[in-house]
Amino acid sequence: MNHFQWRPTERPCYLMNGEFCADSALPFSHFNRGFLYSDGFFETVRICNGIPQHLALHWNRISSSLRAHRMENKQGLTEKQLGHRLQELCERNAINQGGRVRITIFRNGGGRYRPESNEMAWIATAEPLQDNLLISEEKGLNVDLYSGMQKQVNPLSNFKNLSSNLYIQAALWAEEEGLDDALIQNEACDVIESSHSNLFLVSNGALYTPGLDSGPVGGIMRASTINLALRQGYKVYECNITPKEMMAADEMFLTNTIRGIQWIARFKDRRYFHTTSKELLKLMNETWISQL
Repeated sequence: MNHFQWRPTERPCYLMNGEFCADSALPFSHFNRGFLYSDGFFETVRICNGIPQHLALHWNRISSSLRAHRMENKQGLTEKQLGHRLQELCERNAINQGGRVRITIFRNGGGRYRPESNEMAWIATAEPLQDNLLISEEKGLNVDLYSGMQKQVNPLSNFKNLSSNLYIQAALWAEEEGLDDALIQNEACDVIESSHSNLFLVSNGALYTPGLDSGPVGGIMRASTINLALRQGYKVYECNITPKEMMAADEMFLTNTIRGIQWIARFKDRRYFHTTSKELLKLMNETWISQL
């Protein structure tokens, strides 16, 4: 006769302003400015071998985001402290291979459109991923232009703001159209990014990506890919990109923190190679492995 043996359910651990807690201790969202006014931003950090990747780039963007949102780091949080806390968060959640950490930073305190405080508060959550390293997919993406909304270029355009309506609508449209992703344009009709990634073109062996002044999110994998390509001797240009230039490109690929580098196989009736994106992804994984 089999005897039932009760085992306690492992509950996830969270970080709230640098202190570990259970979900019951997280702030009630109805009184949270992030929930009420989308007053904040977030960072998504890729975990490899249980270690946060590109932490210096993330910290630079967090610091820039705080300034742009007029928030104050009165906690005195530093890059080193954040790195230690995120790694311990992964350990407490038994993530010793691939994973994803989301850091949500919002303005603390009350007020309505005029806040009562500019002090930041933050929450970090962690979850495992199936793959430890970045994966090169055999099948490329099928993408097209989303025309339902355009992105307005403003001082907050380059950050991962909590208000993400444009990206959500673009992703829903792509799903309805049977596409893998949707490309987003700014008000000048330049193509600047996709619903969740930065955009790169390859033409005659050189890389081209929309400049930050055209409004894309200043992606961490975008910056890492540019740095890696320059070290490998590629020429990289930040410039305005039009659909016509995309049709003439040899390759196109997308970059983001979790998926890494994803090659685009088709845009409208144009098909593309993926030699460069495959090579860059291989080099990115080798860089991560060398840090062990």
